[in-house]
Amino acid sequence: MTGSPDVPRRFRWSLTGLLLAALLTATTATAAPAATPVATHIVQLEPGVAPAEGARLVRSAGGRVTGRLPIINGLAVRLPASGVTAVGHDVRVKAVTANSRVASQASEIDTSSMATAYPASVQATKVWDSATGRGVGVAVIDTGIAGELADFKGDDGRSRVIASAVVNPAATTAKDSYGHGTHVAGILAGDGNRRSDSLRGQYVGIAPEANLISIKASDDAGRATVLDIIYGLQFAVDHRAKLNIRVVNLSLQSATAESYETDPLDAAVESAYFHGIVVVAAAGNRGSASDATSYAPGNDPFAITVGAVDDQGTKGPGDDLVTSWSSAGRTQDGFMKPDVAAPGARIVSTLAPNSAYSTLCPTCIVDGRYLRAGGTSMAAPVVAGTAALILQRHPDWTPDEVKSTILATTRKLNSPEVREVNAAAAVFATEPASGADAGIAPNRLVNAATGDIDYSLSSWSLSSWSQASEPLTAGWALSSWSCTCSAGASGSVDPSLSSWSLSSWSTRWDL
Repeated sequence: MTGSPDVPRRFRWSLTGLLLAALLTATTATAAPAATPVATHIVQLEPGVAPAEGARLVRSAGGRVTGRLPIINGLAVRLPASGVTAVGHDVRVKAVTANSRVASQASEIDTSSMATAYPASVQATKVWDSATGRGVGVAVIDTGIAGELADFKGDDGRSRVIASAVVNPAATTAKDSYGHGTHVAGILAGDGNRRSDSLRGQYVGIAPEANLISIKASDDAGRATVLDIIYGLQFAVDHRAKLNIRVVNLSLQSATAESYETDPLDAAVESAYFHGIVVVAAAGNRGSASDATSYAPGNDPFAITVGAVDDQGTKGPGDDLVTSWSSAGRTQDGFMKPDVAAPGARIVSTLAPNSAYSTLCPTCIVDGRYLRAGGTSMAAPVVAGTAALILQRHPDWTPDEVKSTILATTRKLNSPEVREVNAAAAVFATEPASGADAGIAPNRLVNAATGDIDYSLSSWSLSSWSQASEPLTAGWALSSWSCTCSAGASGSVDPSLSSWSLSSWSTRWDL
Protein backbone atom coordinates (compact mmCIF):
# COMPACT_ATOMS: atom_id res chain seq x y z
CA MET A 1 0.00 0.00 0.00
CA THR A 2 1.43 3.37 -1.02
CA GLY A 3 1.34 6.32 1.36
CA SER A 4 1.31 6.78 5.07
CA PRO A 5 -1.18 4.88 7.20
CA ASP A 6 -3.21 6.88 9.68
CA VAL A 7 -1.43 5.11 12.48
CA PRO A 8 1.97 3.38 12.65
CA ARG A 9 2.09 -0.27 11.63
CA ARG A 10 2.52 -1.59 15.14
CA PHE A 11 -0.70 0.18 16.10
CA ARG A 12 -2.45 -1.08 12.98
CA TRP A 13 -1.52 -4.58 14.02
CA SER A 14 -2.97 -3.91 17.47
CA LEU A 15 -6.22 -2.62 15.97
CA THR A 16 -6.43 -5.68 13.74
CA GLY A 17 -5.95 -7.87 16.77
CA LEU A 18 -8.78 -6.12 18.61
CA LEU A 19 -11.11 -6.64 15.66
CA LEU A 20 -10.23 -10.32 15.50
CA ALA A 21 -10.76 -10.65 19.23
CA ALA A 22 -14.18 -9.08 18.91
CA LEU A 23 -15.13 -11.50 16.15
CA LEU A 24 -13.96 -14.48 18.18
CA THR A 25 -15.92 -13.26 21.21
CA ALA A 26 -19.05 -13.09 19.09
CA THR A 27 -18.57 -16.73 18.04
CA THR A 28 -19.87 -19.50 20.28
CA ALA A 29 -17.28 -21.31 22.35
CA THR A 30 -18.07 -24.65 20.79
CA ALA A 31 -17.57 -23.28 17.28
CA ALA A 32 -14.26 -21.58 17.98
CA PRO A 33 -11.23 -23.66 16.97
CA ALA A 34 -8.55 -24.30 19.52
CA ALA A 35 -5.71 -21.79 19.35
CA THR A 36 -2.36 -23.11 18.20
CA PRO A 37 -0.06 -23.13 21.22
CA VAL A 38 2.91 -20.77 21.05
CA ALA A 39 6.16 -22.61 20.45
CA THR A 40 8.46 -22.55 23.44
CA HIS A 41 11.44 -24.20 21.73
CA ILE A 42 13.08 -24.93 18.41
CA VAL A 43 14.33 -28.49 17.95
CA GLN A 44 17.02 -29.04 15.30
CA LEU A 45 17.29 -32.66 14.18
CA GLU A 46 20.47 -34.39 13.12
CA PRO A 47 20.96 -34.87 9.37
CA GLY A 48 18.92 -37.82 8.11
CA VAL A 49 16.41 -37.77 10.95
CA ALA A 50 12.91 -37.43 9.50
CA PRO A 51 10.52 -34.81 10.88
CA ALA A 52 7.98 -37.51 11.71
CA GLU A 53 10.54 -39.28 13.87
CA GLY A 54 11.34 -36.04 15.63
CA ALA A 55 7.64 -35.38 16.20
CA ARG A 56 7.25 -38.78 17.88
CA LEU A 57 10.18 -37.97 20.16
CA VAL A 58 8.62 -34.64 21.15
CA ARG A 59 5.28 -36.26 21.90
CA SER A 60 6.95 -38.95 24.01
CA ALA A 61 8.45 -36.18 26.13
CA GLY A 62 5.02 -34.68 26.74
CA GLY A 63 5.34 -31.99 24.09
CA ARG A 64 3.55 -30.94 20.94
CA VAL A 65 4.78 -29.93 17.49
CA THR A 66 3.42 -26.55 16.39
CA GLY A 67 5.26 -26.21 13.11
CA ARG A 68 7.93 -27.62 10.79
CA LEU A 69 11.19 -25.83 9.89
CA PRO A 70 12.60 -27.64 6.83
CA ILE A 71 15.19 -24.92 6.24
CA ILE A 72 17.08 -26.15 9.34
CA ASN A 73 15.63 -29.70 9.48
CA GLY A 74 13.84 -28.67 12.64
CA LEU A 75 10.54 -28.40 14.46
CA ALA A 76 8.77 -25.64 16.34
CA VAL A 77 7.54 -27.29 19.53
CA ARG A 78 5.86 -26.64 22.84
CA LEU A 79 7.68 -28.56 25.55
CA PRO A 80 7.22 -28.78 29.31
CA ALA A 81 10.32 -28.02 31.35
CA SER A 82 10.78 -31.72 32.11
CA GLY A 83 10.77 -32.59 28.42
CA VAL A 84 13.44 -30.11 27.32
CA THR A 85 16.27 -32.09 28.88
CA ALA A 86 14.97 -35.42 27.60
CA VAL A 87 14.67 -34.24 24.03
CA GLY A 88 17.98 -32.39 24.14
CA HIS A 89 19.88 -35.51 25.25
CA ASP A 90 18.48 -37.70 22.49
CA VAL A 91 21.10 -38.69 19.90
CA ARG A 92 18.72 -37.79 17.08
CA VAL A 93 18.60 -34.16 18.18
CA LYS A 94 21.25 -31.62 17.24
CA ALA A 95 20.04 -28.85 19.54
CA VAL A 96 17.07 -27.55 21.52
CA THR A 97 16.85 -23.75 21.65
CA ALA A 98 14.41 -21.54 23.52
CA ASN A 99 12.13 -19.55 21.23
CA SER A 100 13.21 -16.15 22.56
CA ARG A 101 11.93 -12.78 21.43
CA VAL A 102 13.70 -10.72 18.80
CA ALA A 103 14.03 -6.95 18.89
CA SER A 104 13.79 -4.52 15.99
CA GLN A 105 17.10 -2.94 14.98
CA ALA A 106 15.38 0.43 14.89
CA SER A 107 16.02 1.96 18.28
CA GLU A 108 13.24 3.16 20.51
CA ILE A 109 13.34 6.92 20.14
CA ASP A 110 11.69 8.43 23.19
CA THR A 111 9.42 11.31 22.18
CA SER A 112 7.80 11.87 25.56
CA SER A 113 10.14 14.74 26.51
CA MET A 114 10.45 16.43 23.11
CA ALA A 115 10.27 20.20 23.33
CA THR A 116 10.56 20.80 19.62
CA ALA A 117 7.71 20.44 17.15
CA TYR A 118 9.12 20.01 13.65
CA PRO A 119 9.74 16.21 13.64
CA ALA A 120 6.10 15.62 14.58
CA SER A 121 4.90 18.37 12.24
CA VAL A 122 6.33 16.50 9.24
CA GLN A 123 5.26 13.18 10.83
CA ALA A 124 8.80 11.79 11.08
CA THR A 125 8.01 10.58 14.60
CA LYS A 126 5.51 8.12 13.11
CA VAL A 127 8.24 6.17 11.35
CA TRP A 128 10.86 5.95 14.10
CA ASP A 129 9.73 2.48 15.13
CA SER A 130 10.82 1.23 11.70
CA ALA A 131 13.28 3.79 10.29
CA THR A 132 15.72 6.15 12.00
CA GLY A 133 18.29 6.60 9.23
CA ARG A 134 20.58 3.97 10.75
CA GLY A 135 23.54 3.16 8.49
CA VAL A 136 22.77 5.85 5.91
CA GLY A 137 25.55 8.38 5.38
CA VAL A 138 24.58 12.04 4.97
CA ALA A 139 27.25 14.55 4.01
CA VAL A 140 26.78 18.05 5.42
CA ILE A 141 28.83 20.49 3.34
CA ASP A 142 28.97 23.45 5.65
CA THR A 143 31.07 25.05 8.41
CA GLY A 144 31.85 21.73 10.12
CA ILE A 145 30.07 19.72 12.82
CA ALA A 146 30.78 19.59 16.55
CA GLY A 147 30.82 15.81 16.41
CA GLU A 148 31.81 15.45 20.05
CA LEU A 149 28.35 16.50 21.26
CA ALA A 150 26.28 13.84 22.99
CA ASP A 151 23.48 14.44 20.48
CA PHE A 152 25.66 12.87 17.77
CA LYS A 153 26.62 9.70 19.63
CA GLY A 154 25.59 6.21 18.59
CA ASP A 155 24.80 3.00 20.46
CA ASP A 156 28.49 2.29 21.01
CA GLY A 157 29.14 5.72 22.50
CA ARG A 158 31.16 6.81 19.48
CA SER A 159 30.27 9.78 17.33
CA ARG A 160 27.96 9.23 14.38
CA VAL A 161 30.03 11.89 12.61
CA ILE A 162 32.04 9.07 11.09
CA ALA A 163 34.31 11.17 8.89
CA SER A 164 35.56 14.72 8.70
CA ALA A 165 37.00 16.50 5.67
CA VAL A 166 38.36 20.02 5.48
CA VAL A 167 38.24 21.29 1.91
CA ASN A 168 38.92 24.97 2.59
CA PRO A 169 42.67 25.60 2.75
CA ALA A 170 42.10 28.69 4.89
CA ALA A 171 40.61 26.63 7.71
CA THR A 172 42.92 25.89 10.63
CA THR A 173 40.72 23.37 12.43
CA ALA A 174 38.17 20.70 11.60
CA LYS A 175 35.94 21.99 14.41
CA ASP A 176 32.88 24.08 13.75
CA SER A 177 34.06 27.43 15.04
CA TYR A 178 31.20 29.25 13.29
CA GLY A 179 28.19 27.14 14.29
CA HIS A 180 26.02 26.92 11.19
CA GLY A 181 26.94 23.35 10.24
CA THR A 182 26.34 21.98 13.74
CA HIS A 183 22.89 23.56 13.87
CA VAL A 184 22.03 22.04 10.48
CA ALA A 185 23.39 18.62 11.48
CA GLY A 186 21.30 18.56 14.66
CA ILE A 187 18.10 19.19 12.69
CA LEU A 188 19.05 16.40 10.34
CA ALA A 189 20.33 13.74 12.74
CA GLY A 190 20.64 14.98 16.32
CA ASP A 191 19.39 12.75 19.13
CA GLY A 192 18.94 14.40 22.49
CA ASN A 193 18.11 11.00 23.99
CA ARG A 194 21.87 10.42 24.11
CA ARG A 195 22.27 13.15 26.71
CA SER A 196 22.57 12.29 30.40
CA ASP A 197 21.45 15.64 31.82
CA SER A 198 18.13 17.42 32.33
CA LEU A 199 17.90 18.15 28.59
CA ARG A 200 17.73 14.47 27.69
CA GLY A 201 15.25 13.77 24.89
CA GLN A 202 14.10 17.35 24.39
CA TYR A 203 15.61 17.95 20.96
CA VAL A 204 15.67 15.22 18.32
CA GLY A 205 16.36 15.51 14.59
CA ILE A 206 14.56 13.88 11.67
CA ALA A 207 16.90 10.87 11.22
CA PRO A 208 18.35 10.40 14.72
CA GLU A 209 20.52 7.40 13.89
CA ALA A 210 21.94 8.45 10.52
CA ASN A 211 25.70 8.72 10.08
CA LEU A 212 27.05 12.18 9.34
CA ILE A 213 30.03 13.15 7.22
CA SER A 214 31.31 16.60 8.10
CA ILE A 215 32.71 18.39 5.06
CA LYS A 216 34.01 21.74 6.22
CA ALA A 217 33.92 24.02 3.19
CA SER A 218 34.30 27.29 5.06
CA ASP A 219 37.19 28.89 6.85
CA ASP A 220 37.02 29.25 10.63
CA ALA A 221 34.93 32.44 10.33
CA GLY A 222 32.27 30.79 8.16
CA ARG A 223 33.46 32.22 4.83
CA ALA A 224 33.43 30.05 1.72
CA THR A 225 33.55 30.39 -2.04
CA VAL A 226 31.69 28.43 -4.68
CA LEU A 227 34.91 26.58 -5.41
CA ASP A 228 35.11 25.37 -1.81
CA ILE A 229 31.59 23.90 -2.11
CA ILE A 230 32.53 22.21 -5.38
CA TYR A 231 35.49 20.54 -3.72
CA GLY A 232 33.18 19.44 -0.94
CA LEU A 233 30.81 17.82 -3.42
CA GLN A 234 33.69 16.09 -5.11
CA PHE A 235 34.80 14.67 -1.78
CA ALA A 236 31.31 13.26 -1.28
CA VAL A 237 31.38 11.66 -4.74
CA ASP A 238 34.89 10.26 -4.28
CA HIS A 239 34.08 8.70 -0.88
CA ARG A 240 30.45 7.75 -1.40
CA ALA A 241 31.08 4.00 -1.44
CA LYS A 242 33.46 3.90 1.53
CA LEU A 243 31.21 6.04 3.74
CA ASN A 244 27.85 5.02 2.23
CA ILE A 245 27.09 8.65 1.40
CA ARG A 246 23.56 8.60 -0.02
CA VAL A 247 22.50 12.19 0.72
CA VAL A 248 24.20 15.59 0.63
CA ASN A 249 22.81 18.66 2.40
CA LEU A 250 23.62 22.11 1.01
CA SER A 251 22.21 24.84 3.26
CA LEU A 252 23.86 27.60 1.26
CA GLN A 253 23.55 29.75 -1.82
CA SER A 254 25.88 31.26 -4.38
CA ALA A 255 26.01 35.04 -4.54
CA THR A 256 25.99 35.06 -8.36
CA ALA A 257 22.98 34.12 -10.48
CA GLU A 258 23.70 31.90 -13.47
CA SER A 259 21.86 29.37 -15.59
CA TYR A 260 22.08 25.84 -14.23
CA GLU A 261 23.30 24.75 -17.64
CA THR A 262 26.63 26.51 -17.17
CA ASP A 263 26.94 27.22 -13.44
CA PRO A 264 29.93 25.26 -12.04
CA LEU A 265 28.27 24.62 -8.67
CA ASP A 266 25.23 23.21 -10.43
CA ALA A 267 27.57 20.99 -12.45
CA ALA A 268 28.99 19.58 -9.22
CA VAL A 269 25.47 19.06 -7.82
CA GLU A 270 24.52 17.07 -10.88
CA SER A 271 27.72 15.05 -10.77
CA ALA A 272 26.76 13.94 -7.26
CA TYR A 273 23.19 13.21 -8.41
CA PHE A 274 24.27 11.06 -11.35
CA HIS A 275 26.67 9.19 -9.04
CA GLY A 276 23.73 8.09 -6.91
CA ILE A 277 23.60 10.81 -4.22
CA VAL A 278 20.40 12.67 -3.33
CA VAL A 279 21.23 16.39 -3.23
CA VAL A 280 19.11 18.61 -0.99
CA ALA A 281 19.54 22.39 -1.26
CA ALA A 282 18.13 25.40 0.57
CA ALA A 283 15.93 27.63 -1.58
CA GLY A 284 17.29 30.86 -0.07
CA ASN A 285 15.72 33.68 1.92
CA ARG A 286 14.93 36.17 -0.84
CA GLY A 287 11.14 35.86 -0.65
CA SER A 288 9.35 36.74 -3.88
CA ALA A 289 12.15 38.86 -5.39
CA SER A 290 12.42 38.59 -9.14
CA ASP A 291 15.72 36.70 -8.88
CA ALA A 292 14.82 34.78 -5.72
CA THR A 293 15.33 31.32 -7.26
CA SER A 294 18.15 32.13 -9.68
CA TYR A 295 21.09 31.06 -7.52
CA ALA A 296 22.94 27.74 -7.31
CA PRO A 297 22.51 25.17 -5.96
CA GLY A 298 18.80 25.81 -5.32
CA ASN A 299 18.14 26.61 -8.98
CA ASP A 300 19.34 23.21 -10.17
CA PRO A 301 16.46 21.05 -11.45
CA PHE A 302 18.06 17.83 -10.21
CA ALA A 303 18.42 19.04 -6.61
CA ILE A 304 15.55 18.84 -4.13
CA THR A 305 15.17 22.52 -3.37
CA VAL A 306 13.55 23.23 -0.01
CA GLY A 307 11.58 26.26 1.07
CA ALA A 308 10.62 27.12 4.65
CA VAL A 309 7.33 26.98 6.51
CA ASP A 310 6.49 28.13 10.02
CA ASP A 311 5.09 25.22 12.04
CA GLN A 312 3.85 27.71 14.67
CA GLY A 313 5.59 25.65 17.31
CA THR A 314 2.87 23.00 17.17
CA LYS A 315 3.25 19.31 16.42
CA GLY A 316 0.17 19.17 14.20
CA PRO A 317 0.61 20.09 10.53
CA GLY A 318 -2.71 21.87 10.14
CA ASP A 319 -1.42 25.34 11.00
CA ASP A 320 1.86 25.25 9.04
CA LEU A 321 2.27 28.34 6.87
CA VAL A 322 4.75 29.28 4.14
CA THR A 323 7.05 32.03 5.39
CA SER A 324 7.18 35.36 3.58
CA TRP A 325 10.96 35.29 3.33
CA SER A 326 11.39 31.82 1.79
CA SER A 327 12.50 32.12 -1.84
CA ALA A 328 9.90 31.08 -4.37
CA GLY A 329 9.42 31.59 -8.07
CA ARG A 330 10.61 30.49 -11.47
CA THR A 331 14.32 30.11 -12.19
CA GLN A 332 16.04 31.77 -15.13
CA ASP A 333 15.71 28.39 -16.89
CA GLY A 334 11.95 28.13 -16.31
CA PHE A 335 11.78 25.69 -13.37
CA MET A 336 9.47 26.40 -10.45
CA LYS A 337 11.28 26.34 -7.11
CA PRO A 338 11.24 25.29 -4.35
CA ASP A 339 10.25 21.68 -4.98
CA VAL A 340 9.00 21.15 -1.43
CA ALA A 341 8.82 23.01 1.88
CA ALA A 342 9.65 22.05 5.47
CA PRO A 343 9.69 23.73 8.88
CA GLY A 344 12.41 26.39 8.99
CA ALA A 345 11.26 29.12 11.37
CA ARG A 346 12.53 29.34 14.95
CA ILE A 347 14.10 25.89 14.88
CA VAL A 348 15.97 24.83 18.02
CA SER A 349 19.00 22.64 17.35
CA THR A 350 22.53 21.84 18.50
CA LEU A 351 24.94 24.65 19.35
CA ALA A 352 28.64 24.24 18.61
CA PRO A 353 30.59 25.03 21.79
CA ASN A 354 32.51 28.33 21.70
CA SER A 355 31.29 29.07 18.18
CA ALA A 356 30.43 32.43 16.65
CA TYR A 357 26.76 31.48 16.72
CA SER A 358 26.78 31.77 20.51
CA THR A 359 27.81 35.43 20.25
CA LEU A 360 25.95 36.45 17.09
CA CYS A 361 22.63 36.02 18.85
CA PRO A 362 22.96 35.47 22.62
CA THR A 363 19.20 35.72 23.09
CA CYS A 364 18.78 32.80 20.67
CA ILE A 365 20.54 30.39 23.03
CA VAL A 366 18.18 27.83 24.57
CA ASP A 367 19.01 26.02 27.82
CA GLY A 368 22.68 26.88 27.37
CA ARG A 369 23.28 24.02 24.91
CA TYR A 370 20.97 24.68 21.95
CA LEU A 371 20.24 27.58 19.64
CA ARG A 372 17.10 28.90 17.95
CA ALA A 373 17.52 30.03 14.35
CA GLY A 374 15.53 30.09 11.15
CA GLY A 375 15.91 30.12 7.39
CA THR A 376 15.78 27.73 4.51
CA SER A 377 19.14 26.52 5.88
CA MET A 378 17.08 24.94 8.66
CA ALA A 379 14.38 23.59 6.33
CA ALA A 380 16.76 21.73 4.00
CA PRO A 381 18.06 19.23 6.62
CA VAL A 382 14.45 18.27 7.44
CA VAL A 383 14.14 16.96 3.88
CA ALA A 384 17.68 15.52 3.87
CA GLY A 385 16.76 13.60 7.02
CA THR A 386 13.59 12.36 5.34
CA ALA A 387 15.68 11.09 2.43
CA ALA A 388 17.88 9.19 4.90
CA LEU A 389 14.80 7.56 6.46
CA ILE A 390 13.60 6.50 3.01
CA LEU A 391 16.98 5.08 2.02
CA GLN A 392 17.24 2.99 5.18
CA ARG A 393 14.02 1.21 4.18
CA HIS A 394 14.72 1.28 0.45
CA PRO A 395 18.50 1.27 -0.06
CA ASP A 396 18.12 0.39 -3.74
CA TRP A 397 16.13 3.51 -4.62
CA THR A 398 17.79 6.01 -6.95
CA PRO A 399 18.01 9.79 -6.37
CA ASP A 400 15.19 10.27 -8.88
CA GLU A 401 13.00 7.75 -7.05
CA VAL A 402 13.69 9.30 -3.64
CA LYS A 403 13.00 12.79 -4.96
CA SER A 404 9.91 11.69 -6.90
CA THR A 405 8.49 9.88 -3.88
CA ILE A 406 9.04 12.86 -1.58
CA LEU A 407 7.28 15.11 -4.09
CA ALA A 408 4.44 12.64 -4.70
CA THR A 409 3.60 12.34 -1.00
CA THR A 410 3.58 16.01 0.04
CA ARG A 411 0.61 17.76 1.61
CA LYS A 412 -1.09 21.03 0.73
CA LEU A 413 -0.29 24.33 2.43
CA ASN A 414 -1.82 27.77 2.34
CA SER A 415 0.17 28.57 -0.80
CA PRO A 416 -0.95 26.63 -3.89
CA GLU A 417 2.56 26.72 -5.33
CA VAL A 418 4.27 25.09 -2.33
CA ARG A 419 3.62 21.75 -0.64
CA GLU A 420 5.14 20.44 2.60
CA VAL A 421 7.13 17.26 3.05
CA ASN A 422 5.28 14.36 4.69
CA ALA A 423 7.98 12.04 6.00
CA ALA A 424 5.63 9.25 7.04
CA ALA A 425 3.89 9.10 3.67
CA ALA A 426 7.23 9.06 1.84
CA VAL A 427 8.88 6.48 4.08
CA PHE A 428 5.90 4.11 4.13
CA ALA A 429 5.56 4.17 0.33
CA THR A 430 5.98 0.56 -0.80
CA GLU A 431 6.77 1.42 -4.41
CA PRO A 432 8.84 4.40 -5.52
CA ALA A 433 7.49 7.19 -7.65
CA SER A 434 9.72 8.23 -10.54
CA GLY A 435 10.11 10.74 -13.31
CA ALA A 436 10.59 13.97 -11.39
CA ASP A 437 13.74 14.62 -13.41
CA ALA A 438 12.73 12.89 -16.63
CA GLY A 439 13.67 14.68 -19.82
CA ILE A 440 15.75 17.39 -18.14
CA ALA A 441 19.01 18.15 -19.92
CA PRO A 442 22.00 18.11 -17.55
CA ASN A 443 24.54 20.85 -17.08
CA ARG A 444 26.72 21.16 -20.18
CA LEU A 445 29.81 20.10 -18.24
CA VAL A 446 28.27 16.86 -16.94
CA ASN A 447 28.10 13.50 -18.65
CA ALA A 448 24.70 12.13 -17.57
CA ALA A 449 25.73 8.54 -18.38
CA THR A 450 28.73 8.55 -16.05
CA GLY A 451 28.01 11.48 -13.77
CA ASP A 452 31.50 12.80 -14.42
CA ILE A 453 32.43 16.41 -15.13
CA ASP A 454 34.36 17.04 -18.33
CA TYR A 455 37.28 18.98 -16.92
CA SER A 456 38.49 19.88 -20.40
CA LEU A 457 35.42 22.14 -20.64
CA SER A 458 35.57 23.58 -17.15
CA SER A 459 37.65 26.28 -15.52
CA TRP A 460 38.53 24.24 -12.44
CA SER A 461 40.48 21.03 -12.16
CA LEU A 462 40.15 17.72 -10.37
CA SER A 463 41.18 17.82 -6.73
CA SER A 464 42.95 15.12 -4.79
CA TRP A 465 42.81 14.19 -1.13
CA SER A 466 45.44 13.35 1.41
CA GLN A 467 45.31 12.17 5.01
CA ALA A 468 44.88 15.12 7.32
CA SER A 469 47.52 16.17 9.78
CA GLU A 470 47.03 18.30 12.88
CA PRO A 471 45.29 20.64 13.44
CA LEU A 472 42.79 19.52 10.77
CA THR A 473 41.92 16.17 12.29
CA ALA A 474 38.65 15.69 14.13
CA GLY A 475 39.12 13.59 17.24
CA TRP A 476 35.57 12.24 17.19
CA ALA A 477 35.64 11.01 13.58
CA LEU A 478 36.78 7.58 12.46
CA SER A 479 38.63 9.12 9.52
CA SER A 480 39.75 12.59 8.53
CA TRP A 481 41.06 14.29 5.42
CA SER A 482 42.39 17.64 4.35
CA CYS A 483 42.18 19.01 0.84
CA THR A 484 45.12 19.10 -1.54
CA CYS A 485 43.60 21.20 -4.29
CA SER A 486 45.11 21.79 -7.69
CA ALA A 487 43.34 25.07 -8.44
CA GLY A 488 46.36 27.15 -7.62
CA ALA A 489 49.27 27.59 -5.27
CA SER A 490 47.03 27.88 -2.23
CA GLY A 491 44.37 25.50 -3.49
CA SER A 492 41.66 28.14 -3.36
CA VAL A 493 40.56 31.14 -5.35
CA ASP A 494 40.50 34.73 -4.15
CA PRO A 495 36.98 35.81 -5.17
CA SER A 496 38.11 39.41 -5.52
CA LEU A 497 40.52 38.36 -8.27
CA SER A 498 38.35 35.88 -10.15
CA SER A 499 34.89 35.07 -11.40
CA TRP A 500 34.27 32.80 -8.42
CA SER A 501 31.75 34.23 -6.00
CA LEU A 502 31.30 33.92 -2.29
CA SER A 503 28.61 31.58 -1.07
CA SER A 504 26.34 32.48 1.80
CA TRP A 505 24.53 30.40 4.40
CA SER A 506 20.77 30.60 4.15
CA THR A 507 20.11 31.48 7.79
CA ARG A 508 17.98 34.06 9.59
CA TRP A 509 17.86 35.00 13.25
CA ASP A 510 14.27 34.47 14.34
CA LEU A 511 13.71 36.11 17.69
